[in-house]
Amino acid sequence: MDLDLDAVADELYGLRPEDFTAARDVRAAAARTAGDRALAESIGKLRRPSLSAWAGNLLVREQPDRIEPLLRLGEGLRQAHQDLDGAQLRELSRQQRALISALSRQAGQLAAQAGHPIGEDARREIESTLHTVLADPEAAREWARGRLVKPLTATVGFPVASPSARPRPAPAPKRVPADEQRRERQARARRDAKEAEDELRARKKEAAAATRAADQARKLAEKLQRHIDDLTAELKRVRGEHEQARTAEHRAREDARRADRHVREAERRAETAAAKVERSA
Repeated sequence: MDLDLDAVADELYGLRPEDFTAARDVRAAAARTAGDRALAESIGKLRRPSLSAWAGNLLVREQPDRIEPLLRLGEGLRQAHQDLDGAQLRELSRQQRALISALSRQAGQLAAQAGHPIGEDARREIESTLHTVLADPEAAREWARGRLVKPLTATVGFPVASPSARPRPAPAPKRVPADEQRRERQARARRDAKEAEDELRARKKEAAAATRAADQARKLAEKLQRHIDDLTAELKRVRGEHEQARTAEHRAREDARRADRHVREAERRAETAAAKVERSA
């Protein structure tokens, strides 16, 4: 089988963390056997991902449709920072919080389904990685490959406008009418309520799935318990029959020994009688 570093890396970083090292060593050994020492060394240098990095890789691999929205949001945020567009920044920042929260939660669910629930520390590392992806195009490209070894951390924030940039002039401050402020608050409240309802529906769906799984497990346990009860009763019956058979065997052996003694006694009496007959003749 032809080996390629990219193909091997894609395979390895799609595995669960506990399977990574053994699979890597097998692939490195195969490369050495094939005579490609350089490839074997490159494979051997691949490092097992941390739990949060693995969960992030899992998100990229299992939910590829989630990648593009985050990348587009990062482009928009960087452009808004470049243009000093306050209104656009506020809207994109709101989208950023919602999207990062949703993606972090989804990564946690995928990790739990794969057998590795993550804690708060790992979840914060995932969120840190996603913030870095939004701020850094190179980090975004690295994240989208699904091969992270450790969580990403931004060394800088969003870029500021360069001296040659032509920022939009800031609009003159204006007084917002009270009714408009009220409409904005109502709209924001409706958005928050919708997000809360979406979250509630998702949690109800998770709870329903967990309840169904618990019911199925209970039914299986009850079925197995009935089978155990039947087997226990059958075992008790067979043991009783076995004891009866052993008792019958013991009695039969006693009867056989007793009959054997009677035969020997009868033989002796017959021999004695025959001797008397001969002497009296």
